[in-house]
Amino acid sequence: MITLTDDRKLKILAAVVDEYIRTGEPVGSKAISALGHIKVSPATIRNDMAMLEQLGFLEQPHTSAGRIPTYSGYKLYIESLMPKRDLSEDEKEMLDNAIGGDYSTEEALIDNATKALAEITDCAAVVSNCSPQFSVIAKVDAVPTGKHMYVLLMITSSGNIQNKVCRLELDLTHEQLAFFSDYMTKNLSGMSVDSLSDETIERLAEAMGAYTVTLSPLMKGIRELAKSFMQSDVHVSGERNLLKRSDIEAGDVIRLFEQKNEFSKLLDDSFSELKVLFAEDGGFVIGNSSVIVSPIKKGKRTAGSLGLIGPLRLDYAKIIPYIEYMTDKISRMLSEDEQLSLESKDNDTQKG
Repeated sequence: MITLTDDRKLKILAAVVDEYIRTGEPVGSKAISALGHIKVSPATIRNDMAMLEQLGFLEQPHTSAGRIPTYSGYKLYIESLMPKRDLSEDEKEMLDNAIGGDYSTEEALIDNATKALAEITDCAAVVSNCSPQFSVIAKVDAVPTGKHMYVLLMITSSGNIQNKVCRLELDLTHEQLAFFSDYMTKNLSGMSVDSLSDETIERLAEAMGAYTVTLSPLMKGIRELAKSFMQSDVHVSGERNLLKRSDIEAGDVIRLFEQKNEFSKLLDDSFSELKVLFAEDGGFVIGNSSVIVSPIKKGKRTAGSLGLIGPLRLDYAKIIPYIEYMTDKISRMLSEDEQLSLESKDNDTQKG
């Protein structure tokens, strides 16, 4: 088994990965020797490459060809061998401009970042947004839209909106609508969406007294709106970037688009730290590709994750710092917005 103290073999493995990412062609011992930073003969390099192949880090696609990295080779490269680089100020400015500073909702901010990441990397970008479930309810209302028809609206303090059409057996009076609006304001405003359980809704409905029977359908609708907020939305941008690649099967890409919600669990499992995943890791990762996922934070909570779907031959040393910078930037912006919202609420309370 190769160890981190086997310096020469590790340097050769890193060189093979770097060259293969750059050229897309199997890498031979002469090519590694020509790089100049490994001071041994091509024969010695060839022997070390053969050992790396036996250990499962390299493979030889053809008998007379050079070697290419395996999944294990990529993993060791990313975890221990990949050159560390800091973004230049020009790169940071480019990413800042791509993310943008003007956004009406959190979804708009994250959507901007996803589209920008796809465009910058020429890959597909994926985002899972679970932030709405932690949002605070700002307003719940019922708006009449026709005979026996009402639109329920739930708006959070972060600007997220969900709506649902409800059909009632009778039209509501102005008094009933006014009671419902006032009751929702008193009991739901300031409550987090994730605390709006079935038990809470049932308790609130029973406490309506004479209005319970008439307004119960609206209360059930509110629970369904809360469940909608609780679902992590998964969106993919830059799908065409994958379809035009020759090293990823178009059928796999199409299957990915048809079942992209399968990404939800994979992304949720990556909430703790940045991860690079391959098809052999399980989860919904298509063949000959990699998925890089990094969490987005809002204060101390996880608000979602931003990731990239690309080929195995991805410039990880360049792309990973991009993703880290973007998720850190978005996390700061979301956390600052949340802090300002809390401060504003405290000020309003003190004034009241």
